[in-house]
Amino acid sequence: MTAERTARQRDGGGASRADTRPLAGARRVSMADVAERAGVSAQTVSRVSNGYEGVIPETRDAVLRAMAELGYRPNSAARALKRGEFRTIGVIVFTLATTGNMRTLEAIAASAAEAGYAITLIPGSPTQSGIRNAFTRMDELAVDAVIVVMEMHLLDSSTVALPPNVKVVVVDSDAGDRYPVVDTDQADGTRQAVEHLLGLGHDTVWHISGPEDSFSAERRTRAWRETLERAGRRVPPVAPGDWTAESGYRAGLLLADDPDCTAVFCANDQMALGLYRALAERGRRVPDDVSIVGFDDIPEAASFSPPLTTVHQDFAEMGRRSVARVLAQLGSSTTDIGTTLVPTHLVPRASTAPPPR
Repeated sequence: MTAERTARQRDGGGASRADTRPLAGARRVSMADVAERAGVSAQTVSRVSNGYEGVIPETRDAVLRAMAELGYRPNSAARALKRGEFRTIGVIVFTLATTGNMRTLEAIAASAAEAGYAITLIPGSPTQSGIRNAFTRMDELAVDAVIVVMEMHLLDSSTVALPPNVKVVVVDSDAGDRYPVVDTDQADGTRQAVEHLLGLGHDTVWHISGPEDSFSAERRTRAWRETLERAGRRVPPVAPGDWTAESGYRAGLLLADDPDCTAVFCANDQMALGLYRALAERGRRVPDDVSIVGFDDIPEAASFSPPLTTVHQDFAEMGRRSVARVLAQLGSSTTDIGTTLVPTHLVPRASTAPPPR
């Protein structure tokens, strides 16, 4: 029998006040170790660990002190199995290269943490098999629900069948009528941008689009065209881009050579930055010769030269609403199908002005 154990016995089963050494060896500290150190039952340690009321303050303090002294960490997996929940939300994302996805993911993580949940991130390939594989991984990692952040239309396809027992919320895509969706009001944001330029006196508005397989890009292009048609204006050919500044630059070189082009709506702010460069190289000034509106309102937009007029997306609200919808599903036996649209608004800055006369 060790001197430490003898000392504890002389002290009536509790720990010596001077004895703050952790248990020797590499094994994980158990609840029984904490109970012995604190001089209480394992059941009391369990109640303190799980935050139950009814433990007198002195006993709770003794248990917490013993946990700290021994370096005890509660077995969260065992507690999750006992409660039937893991307090974890899975997030499937197919690219981290875009500003929108990164800021949406950041907002989801912050909102989940506020609700007492962690997130587990699973990157996946933007294919039907990639979606199925990502959900298989999520099932293995034991999450309570899943938020899918994607721009493609893959969830529209009848060939993609997500697990029926998994609570799912889709962000920034179209899920038909099968899953709850949270999205930015792409159409209204685009309408504001185009009407702003027409209101300044421009005859029409050119458009640098996002990639063809992007749901957001498709919605913005469609709204741009419909807004021009409602106003009875000519619809110029679309200049295709891929969200990058480089693609905005390439499209901009073509637009810069067209003297009729006096106003451009870019599907995101990075492509607007590339357009700035192309126009500068061709000797066309912003906004004196060409007015530009972007979409996203990235933090750097206000520091463009001149500061960029753009459509603001509230990514923090996107995160809050997507987490709120997935948590609402966890507390219900039914699924609330439908789309939640987060409002957008135009932020006028110095990159837009009446056309040259």
